[in-house]
Amino acid sequence: MDSSSSGQNDPTNTTDSTQSEQETATSSKSKVKRKPVMPRSTVWDHFTKFKTDNGDTKGKCNYCNKEFCCDPKRNGTTALRNHMNICKKHPHAIETRQALLDLQPNSNNVEGEVGTLTTWKYDENAIREALVSMIIIDELTFKFVEVYVEERSKLKSYLKRNCQRVSLTTDTWTSLQRINYMCITAHFIDNDWKLHKKIINFCPITSHKGDAIGRAIETCLLEWGLDKIFTITVDNASSNDIAISYLKKKLANWGVTVSNSDYLHMRCMAHIVNLVVMDGLKDVGESVLKVRNAVRYIRSSPARLKKFKECVEYEKIDGKSSLCLDVSTRWNSTYLMLNIAQKYERAFERYESQEPMFRLELGENGVPDFHDWSECRKMAEMLSHFYELTLRISGSRYITSNMFFGEISDLAFILNQWVDSTNVEVKNMGDRMKKKFDKYWGDIDKMNKLIYFATVLDPRDKFEYMEFQFCQMHGEEKGEQLFQKVKSSLIDLFNEYKKMYQTDCEQISDNTSSQLSSGSGSIINLKPKLYLKHHYKKQKSSLTPRIVEALICAQDWTRSSNCPINVEEDLEELEKFEEGMFPKLLPVASSFEDVFGFGWTAQNQIIGDLMDFNIMFNSVVI
Repeated sequence: MDSSSSGQNDPTNTTDSTQSEQETATSSKSKVKRKPVMPRSTVWDHFTKFKTDNGDTKGKCNYCNKEFCCDPKRNGTTALRNHMNICKKHPHAIETRQALLDLQPNSNNVEGEVGTLTTWKYDENAIREALVSMIIIDELTFKFVEVYVEERSKLKSYLKRNCQRVSLTTDTWTSLQRINYMCITAHFIDNDWKLHKKIINFCPITSHKGDAIGRAIETCLLEWGLDKIFTITVDNASSNDIAISYLKKKLANWGVTVSNSDYLHMRCMAHIVNLVVMDGLKDVGESVLKVRNAVRYIRSSPARLKKFKECVEYEKIDGKSSLCLDVSTRWNSTYLMLNIAQKYERAFERYESQEPMFRLELGENGVPDFHDWSECRKMAEMLSHFYELTLRISGSRYITSNMFFGEISDLAFILNQWVDSTNVEVKNMGDRMKKKFDKYWGDIDKMNKLIYFATVLDPRDKFEYMEFQFCQMHGEEKGEQLFQKVKSSLIDLFNEYKKMYQTDCEQISDNTSSQLSSGSGSIINLKPKLYLKHHYKKQKSSLTPRIVEALICAQDWTRSSNCPINVEEDLEELEKFEEGMFPKLLPVASSFEDVFGFGWTAQNQIIGDLMDFNIMFNSVVI
């Protein structure tokens, strides 16, 4: 058989020819253009597809003109669909937020029907239309909307008419946008002896340097027309010292200073307390770390927290406070964490027995035991003194300056007890705190003496209690010297006010000074208890029968008729108390002038200015 005939009958050649024909047919079909497919997604009813210069496929919202990538192979239309549901300009967008309820009154005014409860949605256009309608119908001026300018003008004129001196508080900080801000708050007492606190400036400043802060405060004072500044309360940053020095020069040039601005710089007491505590907590004990890790573990997931609450219920622990995790830079949060966690000690023990991962996660020695909880209770009790002290002195709507020196002396007494403690951790913490305490409050010359003056003007304390505090803090000899120094400064301050407001009066006579000295008996031989004032009040002189009669009668006259009082019984008990403790009583002064030797004009002015400075500590930290 020849080769030609064998090639024709070979099946392999037949198969190759068939495949080549199919490939030729496929290639010819691919060259034919496919008919474009219309978009089937509903989002294209609200978007317009277009090509960018780079050849990318995008869709533009027909309402807000926002663009999204929508390539069918890479992106799809999910982003477009999500935007369609939240587009604020979309007329048929679905409101996903919870609606507000609004009670609309009925138009028919039917008796007994309160109204119709409907949902309310904020509409900017509707608000604008309502505002325009109000201005047109009530014939209001366009300045009706400019509230700030009008209120600022009112406050400015009110300050000129109703206050003699103003005390300021200020603080600076940096926002998340790296912008330096400063806030200035004015505290003053009006002619009706009402306390006021007003923010007069909130502005960005160039930097936190002292000169920049001083110039910003000066600019604020010039804008408000304020020049009689009594005190400025700031924190303990070194830049504030430069700012206060700058302002002292300016106030001296204005000729409105008091005692050459010796009492202008007031250091924030709450800030000093914070520094004292933070120094004491630099080396936190191992027990506190264990409790912190345990609280962090339970709060890390809702399931763990739910199981812990079940343990609390099973142990029948009556507590509504939930576990809170502290911030290492804020000691008050550490106190709150320990104070709450120690209440749930039994719940932690039950949680450990039911949750094996608790011990595995914290480690074999990482779970708090009985010793750790005891240490945490001691720490919480120690921090409670500072926490409660901060709450007491942080008021800005009520008088607090009269309690400052009392709080300082009590704190010094507590720290001395910790320094002498046999517990090593307590002693070390007390040493660190006492060192910081002495830095700011150990030297009377570094403190603003207005703190002491406010104690003297408190009728419950006066000179006697201040001398008692000095002697307990510094010893009998040094305490007496410091007391005489403060008393001399107060008399000098009064003499200056007397020159300003009673020029025709004489200076304080030597007789008055001797009255002040004779009225300050020494009571330093008694040992104090935990709080000095509580101990001191047991030795204070009682009221005379004449004063008791006036108080009892006045109370009876002002008391409602349905609240009877047994006057004879109260007087009998008081007489027994007087006979047992104070058989000889000093004559009661008939007026303020008999004690201090000056009339009501200077008295009211100096008391008013001292009250101005004392309400500033809560607003320092914004």
